[in-house]
Amino acid sequence: MDPFVAEQAAHIAARAERDLEALVAVSSPSGDVRAADECAAVAAALAPEEAVAERVPCSSPAHADDLVLRVTGTGRGRALLLGHLDTVVAHAAHRPLHVHGDRLVGSGSVDMKGGDVLALGVLRALARRPTDFGQVALLLVVDEEWRTAPFGHADRFAGWDACLCFEAGQIGPGGAEAVVARRKAAGTVRVRAHGRAAHAGSAPDRGANALLALAAAAQAVAACHDPEGPRHRSAVPTVVRSGEAFKVVPAEGELTCDVRADDLAAIEEVLAAVPGELDGARLETDQLRRWPGMDSSAAVGPLLERAGAALGRRLHAGARGGASDASHFAPSIPLTVDGLGPRGGAAHNPDEYVARDSIAPRAEIALALTLAALDAL
Repeated sequence: MDPFVAEQAAHIAARAERDLEALVAVSSPSGDVRAADECAAVAAALAPEEAVAERVPCSSPAHADDLVLRVTGTGRGRALLLGHLDTVVAHAAHRPLHVHGDRLVGSGSVDMKGGDVLALGVLRALARRPTDFGQVALLLVVDEEWRTAPFGHADRFAGWDACLCFEAGQIGPGGAEAVVARRKAAGTVRVRAHGRAAHAGSAPDRGANALLALAAAAQAVAACHDPEGPRHRSAVPTVVRSGEAFKVVPAEGELTCDVRADDLAAIEEVLAAVPGELDGARLETDQLRRWPGMDSSAAVGPLLERAGAALGRRLHAGARGGASDASHFAPSIPLTVDGLGPRGGAAHNPDEYVARDSIAPRAEIALALTLAALDAL
């Protein structure tokens, strides 16, 4: 293994558990301004002293500012490291980090504060060798888990040499460590039903039942589900709300669905599949969230070869269905790679964890890939 990679990755791994404990200790659900500010302060404290911290406007209204940590070198390459500080876990359900066998269990540990810790470690390592790059920036956003607004940072880093996102890592074919080169597009489809109220006992047929209309809409969405098909589309109704009194025909309601596919056009087809009217109830369909897909497979191949040579082992380029902010950068930064974080599991679950034995090898991979992207290997 490249001596610099081996030495610095060992330093990253040695303090990763302690750094992760500090980040997970802050309960930071999306939308909580105070929590986001506290989490950003912890991240800035873990950054190298050479880093210049800047708070920049978040993509989502009424959120705390996002955090950018920049280190300037004397070389030429520019690499963006990417992560998020928010979680899906509410304060009441938050769990501080604790060790359970071979796992580090805690809220947001694998999605994605474990990746944030490795990104901060890579930033510290690069600060020790400033001749290898012109500029490296770590962008940590505070709204990734619940964002429905357009992403606001792509233009800020357009034209940079590489974007490296630190969502959780994974294993590829034959047990080889893998990174993510392809992600599905993601959309949140909303259906609002506008019916007519009536007495459910004495005059039910005078109403237009919004709940039944939404049930039909849910079936129409579910009929588009075809994950093994040519466009790998998943279409899943997830939340429904309708009705305010048990003896009244529901006049209003709302259905939310999660839809993912290889491209956004396949998601828009799902909207078209929902009828505009059903038994007198009008259905209004729109797309709350619109995240592009990502496919960096062609650009990533040579990068993995260079990084693999420095590591002394093979790396695999894989795919993942979940959405990531990396997808927003891929159109303007062709060399975009995701999945550089530690491995783990149970994301968005009370038992969410980072696998302790993955930290050291994933630190090596993250540092080697970053150096390879900067053409410093």
